[in-house]
Amino acid sequence: MTDHGPGLRTEARDGARRRLAFLATWAPSGRLAVPVIVSLVLVSNMVGVGTVILLLLGVEDGSGRSGRAEVLWAAAAYLVVALPAATVAGLRRQRVTNRWLMAGRAPTREEARHALRLPLDTALIAACVWFIAAILMGTVAAFSFPDARVGARVAVVVILGGVVTAGVTYLLVARVARAVTARALAEHPPVGALTLGVRIRLLLTWGLTSGVPMLGVVLLHLDPSNPGGPGRNAVVFLVVVALLVGALATLLIARAVGQPLRELRQAVQQVGSGDYEVDVVVDDAGEIGLLQEGVNSMAAGLAERERLRDLFGRHVGTSVAQRALATGVSLGGEERTVAALFVDIAGSTSLVRRTGPEEMVGLLNRFFEIVVDTIEGEGGLVNKFEGDAALCVFGAPTDHPDPAGAALRAARRICAAVADAGEVDVGVGVACGRVWAGQVGAASRLEYTVIGDPVNEAARLTELAKDHPGRAVASEPTVLTAGADERPHWAPGREIELRGRDEPTKTWVLA
Repeated sequence: MTDHGPGLRTEARDGARRRLAFLATWAPSGRLAVPVIVSLVLVSNMVGVGTVILLLLGVEDGSGRSGRAEVLWAAAAYLVVALPAATVAGLRRQRVTNRWLMAGRAPTREEARHALRLPLDTALIAACVWFIAAILMGTVAAFSFPDARVGARVAVVVILGGVVTAGVTYLLVARVARAVTARALAEHPPVGALTLGVRIRLLLTWGLTSGVPMLGVVLLHLDPSNPGGPGRNAVVFLVVVALLVGALATLLIARAVGQPLRELRQAVQQVGSGDYEVDVVVDDAGEIGLLQEGVNSMAAGLAERERLRDLFGRHVGTSVAQRALATGVSLGGEERTVAALFVDIAGSTSLVRRTGPEEMVGLLNRFFEIVVDTIEGEGGLVNKFEGDAALCVFGAPTDHPDPAGAALRAARRICAAVADAGEVDVGVGVACGRVWAGQVGAASRLEYTVIGDPVNEAARLTELAKDHPGRAVASEPTVLTAGADERPHWAPGREIELRGRDEPTKTWVLA
């Protein structure tokens, strides 16, 4: 025999596990939904019928003459009529649901509300069928046995069987109809009007697993038509039925509650890891459905908030966006010591004539990508773009340990990167000092900006830098304020009186 190795065995086990998972979660939809559900309801009712028949086989009144044959014949005749009638009633009750399922279209709100009642409607039809059977069979038993009290005993047995069958029918249909429920709730999510919720379903499970069996045992001992007490076979059979029905009901309720909770836990973990593309299938019209819809709404809200944060950061800068989100829309103005860096393309007028507007836009985007990456890499803020120029700030709106040094390093890196790209020629001016930083504008449209002499000084130095070989000029206070490791990259330049200033400015240039 050839051993195909552990890999194939593992693959086989995984395949079997996937098939079991599929069978556990499969639910019919479309054209198959209603026929499959009706078939399962018929099966559950036939199981109930078999259980009641077995219980009735032990019915006697101690007179030696039994009317069991008449009761069983009456039950068989009733089944011939009742089961087809119940099937037709169920199909007619859900013909609205079957219509939109077979058409493959989305349901209206009323159609969705009708589809959500499918488990409850099916269980009520089953309960009606069994209630009528209890009256019929109890009456037949009362006339067939010498002791008419046997009729009450038979009626009670049938009613208990009907309760179990109706409860199992509800749980089974609710489990199988998940696909129908999900399609209905996908178009019209739950908004708080609950159908049977978790509490009612748990109480129903308790009734099927404990209430009905215990009541049956009590009634067997209190039965006045059987003074000798219940036989051993009847009690054992009732206990076995209780165990089997209890196992089925517990399994159904565990699947109905446990599987959505696992999906919700996975979705919350996914959101917690930063992935907001979460779409939990809403397949429950009760509290679990509200929770599923709430998780979807939460994930959508977080995704929208993240998109707004990203767009906000792209337009005003990451640091300004974070500060605004932390403190509110209106940032209070304040005085700060900052370093201002102004960068401008030299000869942009002639450049746009040579390249054309469309190519010029692409060139500007590549240029500004260098500027943005460099400024943010040094902890600064690109405050605004002004055509082919950009104003950058270090030290606002957040503190910077060395704004002057960071601005000078950024100026050197920008000049080097632009020279390597070889597409444009630039000038970079750097100045530092006290400015006012905050929001300006109207109540409906605000802009974060810095206003002060260093900003104007940096813009004037930029014009000088365009004519200097190093393409970067800084004011002397900026270089002297920067850290000692940055100063060797700069050399003293000319002393010049800048436009709009009353006193000369000592400049340093990129060495």
